[in-house]
Amino acid sequence: MSTETTASVSTHILDTSVGRPAEGVAVSLAARSGRDADWQALGGSAADADGRCKDLPALPEGTTHVRLDFAVEAYFLKSEKKQADAQQDAPANRDSGSVGAFFPEVAITFAVVPGEHFHVPLLLNPFGYSVYRGS
Repeated sequence: MSTETTASVSTHILDTSVGRPAEGVAVSLAARSGRDADWQALGGSAADADGRCKDLPALPEGTTHVRLDFAVEAYFLKSEKKQADAQQDAPANRDSGSVGAFFPEVAITFAVVPGEHFHVPLLLNPFGYSVYRGS
């Protein structure tokens, strides 16, 4: 049994449209202590080459809810440019006229309990996403 007095959080991001980690996605972390408390911004990180954010800030004691904000639009704009450069004459693989991502940001809010670790992966593509509690 853990004797820690606070929860801990980690995440990683996988781009399911290409089957690779989503390197460079900026992630910010916020926490609150109670359902009606104000959110406290704690800082952030960016996904490394493996899609992992290894340096997210620690949660304050008493944290009950956590919010991870993923800034995915810049990642998809960069990826779209790389794909276009690689394919040059091929049409973009999009079913709408939008540039970037349909969801420019992904915000995930979840409840935590002291002493437990919460790993919350983001599976991402330009037109959808999925999250789950990992291990």
